[in-house]
Amino acid sequence: MSVTHPPTTNDATDTDAGDLSGFGYGQQLKRKIGSYGSFAAGFSFVSILTTVFQLFFFGFSFAGPAFFWTWPIVLAGQLLVALCFAELAARYPISGVIYQWSSRLGGRLWGWTAGWLMIVAQTVTLAGAAIALQVVLPPVWSGFQLIPGDSALTSPTGAANAVLLGVLLLAVTTAINATGVRLMSIVNSVGVTCELVGVALLCVALFARAERGPGVILQTQGVEGHSYLWAFAVSGLMAAYVLVGFDSAGELSEETRNPRRTTPRTILRAVLISGLGGALMLLATLMAAGSVTDGSLGDPALGLPGVLMSRLGDTLGRVFLVDVAIAVTVCTLAIQTAATRMVFSMARDRVLPFADGLARVNPRTGTPVRASVVVAVVAAAVLLINIGNPALFTTVASVCIMLLYLAYLMVTLPLLVRRLRGQLPAADGYFSLGRWGVVVNALAVVWGAAMAVNLGWPRAEVFDPEGGHPYLQWFAPLFLAGALLVGALAYVVQARRPALVPALEGAA
Repeated sequence: MSVTHPPTTNDATDTDAGDLSGFGYGQQLKRKIGSYGSFAAGFSFVSILTTVFQLFFFGFSFAGPAFFWTWPIVLAGQLLVALCFAELAARYPISGVIYQWSSRLGGRLWGWTAGWLMIVAQTVTLAGAAIALQVVLPPVWSGFQLIPGDSALTSPTGAANAVLLGVLLLAVTTAINATGVRLMSIVNSVGVTCELVGVALLCVALFARAERGPGVILQTQGVEGHSYLWAFAVSGLMAAYVLVGFDSAGELSEETRNPRRTTPRTILRAVLISGLGGALMLLATLMAAGSVTDGSLGDPALGLPGVLMSRLGDTLGRVFLVDVAIAVTVCTLAIQTAATRMVFSMARDRVLPFADGLARVNPRTGTPVRASVVVAVVAAAVLLINIGNPALFTTVASVCIMLLYLAYLMVTLPLLVRRLRGQLPAADGYFSLGRWGVVVNALAVVWGAAMAVNLGWPRAEVFDPEGGHPYLQWFAPLFLAGALLVGALAYVVQARRPALVPALEGAA
């Protein structure tokens, strides 16, 4: 009788490397990430503690307590996108997923455009995550206000201190990324565990101090009819800003063990757990707030952090703020890691300027150190905008979420075309939508297009709330045009050099 032994870790890694070689790439990055580490990569990019703390006031200020319902709506839409991504993760387990998937579905130029938009969006989003330390650290201890003065993000001293803290955080995350993917995964996993525990305990603590029942989420603050529909659509931008980045689990496919099976599951888990945790946080905050009518919940200086400090007391409130600071740190780390892998993947194909350096992998650590440093330096440069014009920085960060949705749409749209033509490669034994594929995919395309328009619509109330800067109202289409123009120049410059792109099976 013969006995079949399970494959060893080295055997599994060799199998994964052989799988990768089928796409024309050698195994340069080290496969050190397991299932939980893959989940942590997607969850920490979303980082509900970071983004809900930052943006709760925004959603509430437009639509009152009933803005809560925008969360499950956005969650349902993003779950449709995540299901499509899970299918692709099982078929194309390659780093730089938005670029790789869109290239294989829509052709090289289409894929390059999606990848370029994703790099721009991820880099600016990285700056937006790093700056969030200013929201939580000074309230924990005044010593974190390294530049004496007002700690509010909109004040000159607060804006400058936010940049300083953000740059320091980027230096730390760059060092972790440069050390190796194993350390990055450990730090990220520990941070995500702290965030998950913190979300659970925070919800319990706030529910225990509830001032009103769950019926609060039906209140519209007196705004009714068509006006409220407009306000509701605007307030939904808060949830749209938060529930992105779950594809980061795919960015680490070349460093994940058995990625064809692991990554689809972790992408979906990241969306679902983030969605559940975020919904409970919103509900708990609305039920526990001292008042939902005095304007404090819509005040950028108060919002959710104000509820936390007033309802939980100074000591417990500070403990939770420390947990939020941990979430901000791992969120920044995850975004930088995802952006680095996107740059590495495109540079490896020599479709970016300075590709040879950006694609270089440190032989000892197995990480693209130069790509990581470049991403951090560009993000730090974006942070400097906040010193001179915090409103402009906020607008830039907001617009880049629109770019993320456009990049996602540039995956789901050609995927639908391929599916309708019967040209989607088979993935027997792996995740598949089966007969539901067309319906889910079509809804994902409609959802992505609608949200991209909603995010970029030139509303003065969103992009220029204080007035005085008319150009900010039209910043979304202007920024998109500028990003595409710079991208076109980069594409033309790099096109003069021969690319090293492997053959794309069946690409248009």
